[in-house]
Amino acid sequence: MTGLGRQCCPYLLCNVVCPTTASWQALVEVWLLVRALAPWKETLSSSHMISTILNINVGVLGHVDSGKTSLAKALSTTASTACFDKNPQSKERGITIDLGFSSFQMGMPDHLLDKTSCNTLQFTLVDCPGHASLIRTIIGGSQIIDMFILVLDVTKGMQTQTAECLVIGEITCNKLIVVLNKTDMLPEDKKKTAIEKMAKKMKATLQNTVFKTAEVVAVSANPGGQETESPAPVGLNDLLECLRKSAFVPERDESAPFVFSVDHCFGIRGQGTVMTGTVLQGAVKINDQVEIPAIKETRKVKSMQMFRQPVDKASQGDRLGICVTQFDPKLLERGLVSVPNYVPTIYAAIIKLNKIRFYQASIKTKAKFHLSIGHETVLGKVTLFQGTHEFELCQEFEFLEEIEPNLKEDNVAQYALLEFEKPVTAVPNSLVIASKLDMDVHTSTCRLVFWGRLLKYYEDKAYASANLPQLKIFKNKSKSGVVERAPNSSSVIVKNMFKKETNLLLFTNMKVKLSTGEEGTIEGGFGQSGKVKVNIPGGLLESTLESIQAKKDASTSRKPVEVSLNFKKFVYDMGKNMVQK
Repeated sequence: MTGLGRQCCPYLLCNVVCPTTASWQALVEVWLLVRALAPWKETLSSSHMISTILNINVGVLGHVDSGKTSLAKALSTTASTACFDKNPQSKERGITIDLGFSSFQMGMPDHLLDKTSCNTLQFTLVDCPGHASLIRTIIGGSQIIDMFILVLDVTKGMQTQTAECLVIGEITCNKLIVVLNKTDMLPEDKKKTAIEKMAKKMKATLQNTVFKTAEVVAVSANPGGQETESPAPVGLNDLLECLRKSAFVPERDESAPFVFSVDHCFGIRGQGTVMTGTVLQGAVKINDQVEIPAIKETRKVKSMQMFRQPVDKASQGDRLGICVTQFDPKLLERGLVSVPNYVPTIYAAIIKLNKIRFYQASIKTKAKFHLSIGHETVLGKVTLFQGTHEFELCQEFEFLEEIEPNLKEDNVAQYALLEFEKPVTAVPNSLVIASKLDMDVHTSTCRLVFWGRLLKYYEDKAYASANLPQLKIFKNKSKSGVVERAPNSSSVIVKNMFKKETNLLLFTNMKVKLSTGEEGTIEGGFGQSGKVKVNIPGGLLESTLESIQAKKDASTSRKPVEVSLNFKKFVYDMGKNMVQK
């Protein structure tokens, strides 16, 4: 029995002896308990290991065929299930068509040792597509990164999608490394000069962005461009050193409600459904209840992994796989997962509008744009307005017909009401990027129009009648006419201000001003032709009376006395009332 006990239960001491059946049964129970706890022991050890890692999410962006995926592959030591163009369509088309994730680690840089308790630095690479038609995917991927690498083909320089990626990067983060790839394609005798020239050109381009001090590194991620038996990559050590120096501790908030951006969802037989993505905010643990807001279903977290290492907890910024049971992966290709009842489904929203300076057309009210929120892109109509103060429902804002290119008014904030053609799930304060994706992808015109963050959103499908009347957006209106005659020194008859069919009761008691300076009040209609009688409380000036009288004399050339009426109409006022200050 002792030998059997040693063989079956290696956790027990070698000199255990079991003289009785009861003792043997107890021993077996202990052994079974230890065996049951063994996987948890491994998970907890892995969780402890993961907790000592500082993760930085790095976007890899650039024009199609600039070598982004080759660079990610050359840098990475750990790959996810969807990286390096494993998708069959990617292989068939020879380009990246979806987000790919991989990672590598290094020792913690000296400049971060006193800023974090972690001892290992991990870079998670987010390999984004470069083709113009896949801009939706690029925008979705860009919203989960802390910094990014802009990859250029050194033989071609800045291309259309390179510029768009630079704009997206400038909106989403403030750290950049420029990589001049494919240096092996340059003639050896001209290589150094060509690299220096391109680096200088890129640094000049970046002077008008937030990336003025960005480093430029030359590499050849895949010399010869062959899939197999390629020479070793060139320049990676310089890039790794640049990444090490650029590393920082991103802001992380575990106390916020948990939100998880899902980019892939698939089933594993016998395990359940795995949702892979990035934690946008908050933290999650095994056995937590999470909701898929788009379909209003809740599931319990069964298990979690970070790059194939089991963990029992993850927090903001972590790249994660969450396994749940009894959930059809076809219901969620990509989207959001969160704590229950936190992420709303919205039909309209208000943002503070930031115009992208490279978009050369005007932005017009009622125009439709492609609106990207996280991984979702939907068509939506915009209504523009502006004010000299921050957005609050109690404040009044001026309606805008359009915002012209390169026109910026000081101390005036511009806003947009976005009305979606179909509802979207969106986290409060989400980033929204507007674009014109129906433009010809072969042109060199920037398709990115404006961006902003959600300030207010509407969950009621009937928001137009239930909520928008609270939004005080006004149009300045004016009417003008001329004095026909003055019955006495304190009143005038005004013509040409209204049409015959106008309901003059709407304008009774409204203030008007004469071109000679006097102010008056509309008393009501005069006759049936649209004329009105205006009372002048302070009386008419002598010079005004003379002008009115002189106008009757055909021999004089004096200008008529004009009368102006100014008022405001609120766009969403159901009563269509007119208001004066």
